[in-house]
Amino acid sequence: MREAAMLRKIRAGDPAGLEELMAAYLPYVSVIVWNILRGAMPPEDGEEVVSDVFLAAWEQSADLRAGHVKGWLGAVARHKARNKLRHAGKILPLEENVMELPDPSDPADRLTQAEEQEQVRRAVEALPDGDREIFLRHYYYAQTVREIAEAMELKEPTVKTRLRRGREKLKAMLTKGDENGEA
Repeated sequence: MREAAMLRKIRAGDPAGLEELMAAYLPYVSVIVWNILRGAMPPEDGEEVVSDVFLAAWEQSADLRAGHVKGWLGAVARHKARNKLRHAGKILPLEENVMELPDPSDPADRLTQAEEQEQVRRAVEALPDGDREIFLRHYYYAQTVREIAEAMELKEPTVKTRLRRGREKLKAMLTKGDENGEA
């Protein structure tokens, strides 16, 4: 197996093993890192995180198992990227297409969807920073309550409460416009 050969080289201190690992998994690790950091940090910071992931593989090669390398690299990449954001005091960015829905065939429906999408986006942006970050981490980045609690140094019940409050605030903001006959 190719991974087993790479791991043998890495464990023997042969840099060629690390080069092979990077050739095989650099795009995968880069996508994970950039999906988390997107727009919140300069490119050099993302490149540093990607390098740190492969450095961790080199230093912790005893933890790597053939057939599980990709999963290990992905977990380390997510962890390191989140830590980079947290240590920099950055919040997760809200992208323009965060609430993007598939376009229906009717142009009038597309216009309505675009208006609704913008309304949701504004409502999410109006949440307080901490609540917005928790909301985005959970619903946009699909992080678990436990992952959010660890990353933000909060207790799990606190994260759950803030998610519930965030949903209530969003519902109130979004239904307030409907009650007034607005879109």
